[in-house]
Amino acid sequence: MYIETVPNRNSRPAVLLREGWREGNKICKRTLANLSDWSQARIEALRRVLKNEPLLSGETAFVIERSLPHGHVQALLSAIKRIGLDSLIAAKRVRERDLVLAMIVERLIHPCSKLATTRLWHSSTLAEELGVGDATEDDLYAAMDWLLQRQARIEQKLAARHLRDGAQVLYDLTSSYYEGRTCALMKFGHDRDGKRGRPIVVYGVLTDAHARPIALEVYPGNTGDPTTVPDQVHKLRERFHLDHVVLVGDRGMLTHVQMLTGL
Repeated sequence: MYIETVPNRNSRPAVLLREGWREGNKICKRTLANLSDWSQARIEALRRVLKNEPLLSGETAFVIERSLPHGHVQALLSAIKRIGLDSLIAAKRVRERDLVLAMIVERLIHPCSKLATTRLWHSSTLAEELGVGDATEDDLYAAMDWLLQRQARIEQKLAARHLRDGAQVLYDLTSSYYEGRTCALMKFGHDRDGKRGRPIVVYGVLTDAHARPIALEVYPGNTGDPTTVPDQVHKLRERFHLDHVVLVGDRGMLTHVQMLTGL
């Protein structure tokens, strides 16, 4: 079947639905319906159906109002799920855990302030994926306070996963300078970034032999490296219940006196 338009001398063309077939060398056809009263759009739709064409093209069927990047968000959320970071932070999904995970992902995508974070994660599917689109910077700071309260529990889980008696433990310190004046930990000290004239905070990271972070401790900026080692040894013995470990650090941290006195 097909649609044929037949011109008329004194009126508009006739639009006919016809069927054609061949008898020997002769082509025969007959009219099945007169479509002259149909609208042009209806006729064109039937013509497309008879030709096995789509009724609408993608350009006319859909209008793109907004398109958000998603691949990098999905890759990071999948990695977090695969390594079990979400369950390390909290066994059950809660608002604070979603905010913390969103901050981690946004930090990896585009490091910025907390205020900028609440704006930037709307430029991808991150806010929608974790349901944090209505969060403010105050909500993020509150979530960080919630995370700090869970630090010991998280470190305990990490130690149980990655540390064993006789294991090798790596420890080192670094520092970050600070622009404000309200943090009690900010003191003038040896800034490893080479930034002068700014107070700093010192933090030590304890890892396993594969450099996977286990525990973090923050110290005032004027803290000497060797004085932080006993805290780490106490943590390994009392909190993580390890009797035999090999602690690896540089000579600026593990002094001769510490090694002679057994820390």
